[in-house]
Formats: sequence, C-alpha cells, structure tokens
Amino acid sequence: MKAEAVHQRRLLDLQELDTTLAQMNHRARTLPEIAELERLDARIAELRNALVVVETELGDLGREQRKAEADVDQVRTRAERDSRRLEAGQVSSPKELEGLQSEIASLQRRQGELEEIVLDVMERRETAEARRAELAKDLATAEQDRAVTEERRSTEISAIRADAATARDRRTRVAGEIPDDLLALYTKLRDQYGGVAAAPLRYGRCEGCKLALSTAELGEIRAALSDEVVRCENCRRILIRTTESGL
Repeated sequence: MKAEAVHQRRLLDLQELDTTLAQMNHRARTLPEIAELERLDARIAELRNALVVVETELGDLGREQRKAEADVDQVRTRAERDSRRLEAGQVSSPKELEGLQSEIASLQRRQGELEEIVLDVMERRETAEARRAELAKDLATAEQDRAVTEERRSTEISAIRADAATARDRRTRVAGEIPDDLLALYTKLRDQYGGVAAAPLRYGRCEGCKLALSTAELGEIRAALSDEVVRCENCRRILIRTTESGL
C-alpha cells in the first residue's frame, strides 16, 4: 500500500486519540466510586433486612408483653377478690378458709412469676429497640455515604464524557485527513490487535510489540520509499518512520 509520509505519521495522532478514548472508557468503567457504590448497596440491603427482622421481633415482643401483662392483671384481680372475701369473713368453715388462703398464696406466687416474665420481655424489647435505633442510624449513614459517592461518580463521569467528546471531535478531524484505504487498514488492524494498529519505529524497535527488528528488517525498511506503508514483521502493525527511527 502507498500513502504519503505525512498521512502515515498522522496515523500516530489518530492512534494516540484512540488510545486516549479507550483509556477514558476503561476509567469510566472502573472508577473506584463504582465499587464503593456496590459495597454500599450491599450494606444498605443488609441493614434494611436487619431492620425488618428487628421490627418483626419488636412486634412479637409487644404482643408477648401485652399477653403477659394481661395474665398478671387477671391473676392480680383474682387474688384481690379472694383477699376481700377473706377480710370480709365470707368463709363458712376452716377447710374453706385453708383452701382460700392456699389459693391466695398460689396466686401471689403465680403473679410473681408472671411479673418476672413481663420484666424479661421488657428487657428484651428494650434491647431490640436499641438495636433498631443503631440499625436506623447506620442505615442513614450508609444512605448518606451512597448519595455522596453517587454525586462524586456522576461528577467524574461527566468530566470523562466531556473530555471524550472533545477527543472524538479531534479524532473526526484527524481521520478526515487520512486517505480512505489507509484508514480502512488502520481500522481493521485496530480490531485485530487490541486497539493498537499503528506504532512508531523508535531506534530500531517497534513500539507496538516492543520488539527490536533484525538488521535485515531494518535494511528493508531503510530501502523502502517514504510513501510505502511498512508493517512490523513481528506484530504486523503499521510501522511509522520518524526522526527517532534510527534508520
């Protein structure tokens, strides 16, 4: 293929812009804020699930406490009724008196047991409420951190997009200065060789594959006309001759 030397050298400008655009795309995909957002999303989901669990626990404890308090009230009411009977002398025989006194004592023991249950439930409820408050605080912090991180990510993405738009405009202008057949070859090689299609020959080494060319290869390039498009024998990329080629 033939192409004027100036057009061949323009490929280096195009390659630089393409490499810059690829780097911008990579940076946009790998911003540290993206990983941080994923971590925060997982943390927020974990905290929300934990809050659902503790809210359910608090609901159960509330019902348990109300039932225990109702049981206490029921036993207390019965004990008070029996005590009033005893104080009023509404007992007809010693046996009935003994039975009533025994029932009052049993009710008092039962009331004590139920009050212990109420206290235990209240303590567990207090612990659960403290846990809920802690989780709610942690969730609010995580959500705030996410909002800040998302804003930072959006700012970074906006800056990258602006720079990329400028680079694409420059690329369009540069590509317009390159003959169609040379541009087509460059595009084909970019697809084949990981985005790098043209590289300078610098002091006898291809900057595309970083390998030094043999003396025979350099001799062939030295003998080639300036408008001859030469390729690296190692990586097959387009080799651009410059003042630093060492020919």
